[in-house]
Amino acid sequence: MGYEWDPSLETGHETIDSQHKQLIVAVNNIFDACCRGDGDVEIINTLDFLNAYIVKHFSDEENIMLEYSYPDYEYHRRYHEMFKVDVRNMTKKLKQEGANELLVEEVLHSITDWLLNHIKGDDFRLATYILAVAVNKK
Repeated sequence: MGYEWDPSLETGHETIDSQHKQLIVAVNNIFDACCRGDGDVEIINTLDFLNAYIVKHFSDEENIMLEYSYPDYEYHRRYHEMFKVDVRNMTKKLKQEGANELLVEEVLHSITDWLLNHIKGDDFRLATYILAVAVNKK
C-alpha cells in the first residue's frame, strides 16, 4: 500500500526531487514493516530516520530559498517547522503507546498527506519561482 514516485511529484529541481524520493522511500519502509508484521522497533527506527532526514531536507530547501531570495521563505520555513514538530510528536506517541495498527495508520496517513500536499503545493511554487529567476538571469 506504499506510494510510488511518479512524474506528478517532480518539481524539476534535482536536489529537491532527489530528497523527496528518499522521503517517499522512508514512508514506504514504514508501510512495508507494517505489512510484514514487524514490531515496533522497525517502525520506530524508520520514523527516527524520517525525523532526521526531514531536518536535513528542510534545511537544504530553505538554503535554496535564501539563495534565490524566495519571497515566501518565512511562510515556507514556518510550515516546515510545524511539520517537524508534528512528526516528532507522532514518533513520541508511537514510542509511548506502541505501534498499534490504528496509530501507525494514522501516522502514515498524516505524514503522506502532508508530504504529498506540500510537494504539489508549496514546493511546486518554489520550483516555479526558481525556474523563473534562472530564466531571467540568462
